[in-house]
Amino acid sequence: MYDQTADTGGDRASQLFKAAERARRGGQTRRALALLVAAAHSTAGDNAPLRARAELRRGLLLLSDGPVADAHQTLLLAAESLGSHDVEGAEQALAAAAEAAWAAGDLTAYLQTLERTAGETPPAGPPESTGAAAAPWGAFRAGMRHVVLVDFARAAQELEPLLAAAARAQHPDALLYAGRAALVLGDIAAARRLLGRALAAAGAEGVSGSTARILEFLAYAELRAGFHQQARAHAEEGLRAARRLGQRNIGAQHHALLALVFSLVGADSATEHHAKAALSVARPHGLLQVSTMAEWARARADLGHGRAEQAAIRLAPLLRPGPRRGHFGLWMLAVPCLVEATVLAGLDEDVTDMVDLYAEWAALGADPQAVAQLTRLRALTAREEDCDTLYQRALAQHEAAGGQFEHARTLLSYGMWLRRRRRPLEARQQLRAALVGFERCGALLWEKRTRSELRAAGDSAAGDDVSALGRLTPQQQRVAGLVASGATNREVAARLSLSPRTVDHHLRNIFSQLDVRSRVELALLMNGDRTERSGGSGGRERLTGGRGRDV
Repeated sequence: MYDQTADTGGDRASQLFKAAERARRGGQTRRALALLVAAAHSTAGDNAPLRARAELRRGLLLLSDGPVADAHQTLLLAAESLGSHDVEGAEQALAAAAEAAWAAGDLTAYLQTLERTAGETPPAGPPESTGAAAAPWGAFRAGMRHVVLVDFARAAQELEPLLAAAARAQHPDALLYAGRAALVLGDIAAARRLLGRALAAAGAEGVSGSTARILEFLAYAELRAGFHQQARAHAEEGLRAARRLGQRNIGAQHHALLALVFSLVGADSATEHHAKAALSVARPHGLLQVSTMAEWARARADLGHGRAEQAAIRLAPLLRPGPRRGHFGLWMLAVPCLVEATVLAGLDEDVTDMVDLYAEWAALGADPQAVAQLTRLRALTAREEDCDTLYQRALAQHEAAGGQFEHARTLLSYGMWLRRRRRPLEARQQLRAALVGFERCGALLWEKRTRSELRAAGDSAAGDDVSALGRLTPQQQRVAGLVASGATNREVAARLSLSPRTVDHHLRNIFSQLDVRSRVELALLMNGDRTERSGGSGGRERLTGGRGRDV
């Protein structure tokens, strides 16, 4: 944090500043804010610089633990007050104001803040390797402005000097900005390397205040790379660091990241715990980025469990125009989930516009995995005769782009498509490769889903999770046993003295917990038969009776 307590111009104000800093380091945000207000009021009427620095500190505190809209306005006022007599402080205020606008998902405010400069300073050139925060911020600001204007070629030109200077950088702030620049440019490997160096540099210098922030971007980069266990470890460490310093807004970001991690391993209670914890701070503090990530995590868990319709319903308002739209920085990243969920659920909604929008995004080159994901979306929505070629093209593109989780998802999608076209040998080949990919990146929920598909494709070594049967309630076990024996819902209701609606409710929960999609699959699992019976897939009966379509 910016610190100029030595020249505050008054013993009482100086002591209050120091007390506020001690309170901040101790995680006492409310006390620190009160002390800063008192410090500003204790100064002489003509001591505008001290009051401006008090506003800067107050804005920084609100950014880490308070409504980010308030932080944004406070920091803009601080930047204006600091003006040309304290350019470094004004630049720090503008950088933090931009962070506040980003967290709030206010695209207009973010762009306007990026276009402001402190005092009469000229446009920033290539940053010094160990310079103050203002130098890397100048390059990052110029690059992000072009990102927002959807000119990634120009953004890359502006951000490349920042990445080049990072080879010699030692300051945590410079390395953090460089790591974020690499994320924006889609160089995930470089981002992980630079953010790891930033974390080490912060530890070496004892800069504890920025640790949680660095860990946030590092965990996000690892999620993008498909290294979910590493992402979990760093997000949990970041959450602990944020709690120590009372940085609830940053802590909420780590909760959202953890919700995304757990949404892939099938830990539903952990996913919901972290999503709720993130939203409990995001909603009152206006953290649209955090709330979007938390809802996205819930939707990914739904999709992994095969609850495609619920996933589509959850994602649609976040990605389509309207008052509930999510964060502008996450729209494109979540589009593949929405398209896949809509198609798998057999919803009547046309997703062609979303696929075309994603195609525009992929063409920008900001995400190396986007081209392969786009081809997968084309395969999901294409005519029957084109799907085979598109899936194979997508797999070839994944080989070039990396990213094992998305690669495995395409293998799974292709295997599902092949199985439903009565091509079990080819399906098993794709599904086994998908299983290996999910195992490597720790996506346990998707492992389970893939094993289910392998069972249905006649793979006797699919490794059924028989223990899942033991997790059913006694009533659910009775319902499952009767259904597996061939009883209809009305017959089960009569046998167990239940209403048909209650039986239907139990059966839905059973299908979800066992990751099966039909009575036939349930019977195969209950009876221990891991091979598809003759004509079994052709006689499938869907529980919901009619809207789903095979893909």
